[in-house]
Amino acid sequence: MRIVNNLKYADMPPAEVRKLAREGKIDWNTSGMCAGFAQANLVILPKALAYDFLLFAQRNPKSCPVLEVGDAGSRDLEIIARGVDITRDLPRYRVYEKGAFTGEYTDVSGFWRDDLVSFLIGCSFSFESALLEAGVPVRHIEEGKNVPMYTTNIDCVPAGVFGGKMVVSMRPVPQDKVVKAVTVTASMPRVHGSPVRIGNPSAIGIENLDKPDFGDGVTINEGEVPVFWCCGVTPQSVLMNSKPDFAITHSPGHMFITDIKNTDLKD
Repeated sequence: MRIVNNLKYADMPPAEVRKLAREGKIDWNTSGMCAGFAQANLVILPKALAYDFLLFAQRNPKSCPVLEVGDAGSRDLEIIARGVDITRDLPRYRVYEKGAFTGEYTDVSGFWRDDLVSFLIGCSFSFESALLEAGVPVRHIEEGKNVPMYTTNIDCVPAGVFGGKMVVSMRPVPQDKVVKAVTVTASMPRVHGSPVRIGNPSAIGIENLDKPDFGDGVTINEGEVPVFWCCGVTPQSVLMNSKPDFAITHSPGHMFITDIKNTDLKD
């Protein structure tokens, strides 16, 4: 695990962080970078599967709030950022073949095909600056870690070939700040919105908070409650379950940073 202080990137423009990622100078998680700007999860699929995935996202809007769908074959975007290369502007990517994770890369341009479609999905990193402004601590930023993420026992609503379990991210919140955390995040449904669970992780199939399925474990202090939000890593759980022939995603925690302000995504 690499410990990185991302706060020095908090005031950097998104285009500059994307440039550093494209040049291979940033290859770690993006939590805390470009404060105030929305971050996005990435799923890239063949056009033949794009409708099924779009329907899956529509049926599971808390887990998969779609910010943009790219044109087939295009590595650029039209709405949340322009002049990008979706195959190189994230710090890390994952490639899946027939549902199996086959490799992690800082550049996936060599895998690009003219039939591929990019889906950009809202990310809970986007509401972290709002939590901090409201006085709610964000432990993984404090500790220089990736957010802990867990596969739950909650079934997503299936669509076409896609179906599987919901993944959640967890942030420890002081008991007296839980209501504030819920209020802040509920105002941002396009980046997962309000929590899906407060406390009692075993109720959603999580038995050991120290061993997340993705990301890093973080400290939970006395008087704090684990709070769980839907996570844009859910598609990766779904891909492993549904086993499409080919897919590219972001590596958990290594997001695409958009040019869209978080305030523009509020309800």
